[in-house]
Amino acid sequence: MTGMTNRYDEVLGPLREAYDGGAAWRDERSKEQWKLAERQAFRDRLAPGARLLEIGAGTGQDSSYFQQEGFGVVAADLSAAMVERCRAKGIEARVMDFLHLDFPVGSFDAVFAMNCLLHVPNQDLPAVLAAVRAALRPGGLFFVGVYGARDGDESGEGPLDGDRHVPPRFFSWRTDEQLLGFAADARFDRVDFHAVETDGGRFQSLTLRS
Repeated sequence: MTGMTNRYDEVLGPLREAYDGGAAWRDERSKEQWKLAERQAFRDRLAPGARLLEIGAGTGQDSSYFQQEGFGVVAADLSAAMVERCRAKGIEARVMDFLHLDFPVGSFDAVFAMNCLLHVPNQDLPAVLAAVRAALRPGGLFFVGVYGARDGDESGEGPLDGDRHVPPRFFSWRTDEQLLGFAADARFDRVDFHAVETDGGRFQSLTLRS
């Protein structure tokens, strides 16, 4: 992974192409148990009937779960192919990137972001967090789940070597201190933070309150 400087508008096109091409494959994948546990833990924090926005929703597997649990769900993804998969599951879904969340201020009680904000360069992450904060009502909950730098490793940004998606996707790997610092600077309160060691890397689980 290279140490280049990137901006979100520069990585959007390749990301969209990669996820458009990988939609069918991703829709067939089953979720690991630890991901189901993380999702369940966030669900248990939500008030009955909460209105939830999932950003980077992919094929809508998580949005479908939250909808079946009785929450009002809107899914957003930059990939039109992914949004089609969401809609096929009966989910209200929109093609949107993180910097253009076109919702009225305070529209949602919760935002769920599983393994998507790692595609945002550090330089643009504050603006993305501000957009999420605007979409949340005061006191709303925000789940951020990302793969980060392992203990002792440095952070880094760039395309993923050996990525099975074409073109290779951009990733930003952050240390715990970096991730928590971004959240604090965006004026979110920390509800929970922990790491999960997985086959795919070190997963950072962060729940915030607006």
